[in-house]
Amino acid sequence: MATARKPVLPSSVMVVGGAGFLGSHLVDRLLVEGVQVAVVDDLSTGSLANLAEARSNAPEGSLRIDTVDVTIPEFVGAIARRRPDVMVIAAAFTGDPNDTSEAVRSFAVVASALEACRAAKIDKVVVIVPGSALYGDVLSRELPIREDREHRLVGAQGVAVEAVSNLLEVYRRDHDIDHTTLAVSTLYGRRQRSDTNLVANLLSARASGEAPVIHGDGKQTLDLLHVDDAVDAVVKALTKGSGQLLHVASGSQTSLRSLLQAIGIESVVSQPKRPGSIQRSALSPSRARLHLGWSPWTTLADGLARSSD
Repeated sequence: MATARKPVLPSSVMVVGGAGFLGSHLVDRLLVEGVQVAVVDDLSTGSLANLAEARSNAPEGSLRIDTVDVTIPEFVGAIARRRPDVMVIAAAFTGDPNDTSEAVRSFAVVASALEACRAAKIDKVVVIVPGSALYGDVLSRELPIREDREHRLVGAQGVAVEAVSNLLEVYRRDHDIDHTTLAVSTLYGRRQRSDTNLVANLLSARASGEAPVIHGDGKQTLDLLHVDDAVDAVVKALTKGSGQLLHVASGSQTSLRSLLQAIGIESVVSQPKRPGSIQRSALSPSRARLHLGWSPWTTLADGLARSSD
């Protein structure tokens, strides 16, 4: 019986936001795969501490780090020096989803990165966007959401995601820059900041013995995906998913109450739900299975255990 061939990956990849949560895990994986990695990060939300393992273990010359803002002219010089085969934009949507100025900056990050790719003749970009910004609340019987569902944009962040999708199509049509856009669900795992992620916040509360603050009655649901699963999808998207927007998600709902129980938290401080918050969330990963050959595999129990390491 013939053995399956390991897919051929690009020889070099630039990770914009490589010192962030998802980006740093992606850097680790790419280095293991033998890919040359160039990290670009202004460290506004990321940290070089997230790259400590990569910097210690990377073969000589396989990891380069530029601490530069993508939206300033110096970034063009960074990409010209590194000349990656593919760019992954993991830093566009890392700020407060309710902040309009953050939404404007998110669009600017992608626009600047695409212009730099055009100038340096980079043929492919993979862009990470928040799936929660596209669809709003959906009836339970209509979950999980598929990519062909009509968009009901959530706040300024949703508008920015839609604008980025349109811009990617323009650059694909006019400048031959291919793209794969990955709409991710709620990610969790090691290195996630407790002030930006619910799971990290709850794990931190358990460790400190403090009662966490939750908004709403605990019945709201999330589509939780471990960061290692998301990284696997990004790696596959380096060479697959041409021109596609694909959901990278578990496809199942986990209620906040169930999450609290799984983490072992018994006491909480309840506050009213936030305006505009989504009550039910689940994204279908079926198209990612078809176009990327990807499926999630980490159970919630295993993922939480690994997130506590």
